[in-house]
Amino acid sequence: MKAAVTLKQNYEFRRLYQKGASAVGGGMVLYCRKNRLGHNRLGLTASVKLGGAVQRNRARRRLREVYRLNSPRLRQGWDMILVARGRTLTAPWGELNDTFLRLCRKLGLLEGKP
Repeated sequence: MKAAVTLKQNYEFRRLYQKGASAVGGGMVLYCRKNRLGHNRLGLTASVKLGGAVQRNRARRRLREVYRLNSPRLRQGWDMILVARGRTLTAPWGELNDTFLRLCRKLGLLEGKP
């Protein structure tokens, strides 16, 4: 499996939080902004409020997998940050996937018809 290209630097996260568009769903928050790279980059965050390291890592893994499965359907050239919320850990897989697709549709990130 090929690793996703990720956002790692603090200034990249701050720029997206300040200047990017956002959409809120039950289990996650999605921030996005166009980049000039021609491919997507993903950043994941999980607050300490979610729980210990095991819960935070599980939330990040679930969000990373949702992104990976839906990445062929996404437009290219965007920076995205997925922020985990409490429901990220407990929501059924289908609900998490539907939430991600709904947020992407709201922000115009899906290929095809708007």
